[in-house]
Amino acid sequence: MKRIYTGILLIPLFFYSCAELMQIAQQTLESDRPLTQNEIIAGLKEALVVGTGNSVNVLGVANGYYGDDLVKILLPPEADIIVDNIGKIPGGQQLLEDVLLQINRAAEDAVSEAKPIFVNSIRSMTISDALGILQGDDRAATRYLQQTTYDGLFALYRPKIQSSLDKKLVGNISTAQSWNTLTSRWNEVAGSLVGQIAGLQPVETKLDEYLTGKALDGLFLKIGEEEKQIRENPLARVTDLLKRVFGSASQTS
Repeated sequence: MKRIYTGILLIPLFFYSCAELMQIAQQTLESDRPLTQNEIIAGLKEALVVGTGNSVNVLGVANGYYGDDLVKILLPPEADIIVDNIGKIPGGQQLLEDVLLQINRAAEDAVSEAKPIFVNSIRSMTISDALGILQGDDRAATRYLQQTTYDGLFALYRPKIQSSLDKKLVGNISTAQSWNTLTSRWNEVAGSLVGQIAGLQPVETKLDEYLTGKALDGLFLKIGEEEKQIRENPLARVTDLLKRVFGSASQTS
């Protein structure tokens, strides 16, 4: 009788354990089931929000651009003659650094306003976009963002860079004025008979456009680094959805 009583007591425990096992099994099946299109899109959007947000946060602080040699904005190669010889002028090296600092500070200021542009692009992502990104290389999402946000970001950055270039420096001359004077004189020589014989090429670089392009190169470099981290490093997948979407992608690649 005691054995029967004991067996009766164990029956609820047995069924309770079965219920727990069924729940665990169901969770396992759920985690192993194929990703739906909605999950893929949601996961990629989440990855882009995380990646762009991290990149903006890194660059949008003092020295975000200026203190990072990988993205620091420098004058174009045509200005090498100035850069190489400015140290011969008293205070010249400091003047050059002041110019570069202002340009990089303008980029750091502009990037802090870039998030809405990225959000609009991310919201408009299609199923086709998402599948192409998931199955692409480790910069597929970055290229998508470049294609869909570059013009908007350029319009955001350019006036800030231009404002920095127009700021008066020593002798009440701005960087933009100095650049225009330099290139105008060079182009006169390059266009002369002597210049043509010597094979000199005119300088057509528009300084504000060049520097804005370099600022965006730095931004997308950082976004590319973030994307690669999310794809390759499980620790960079900071949400369950990212772990599921990119974990699945890494298993099938």
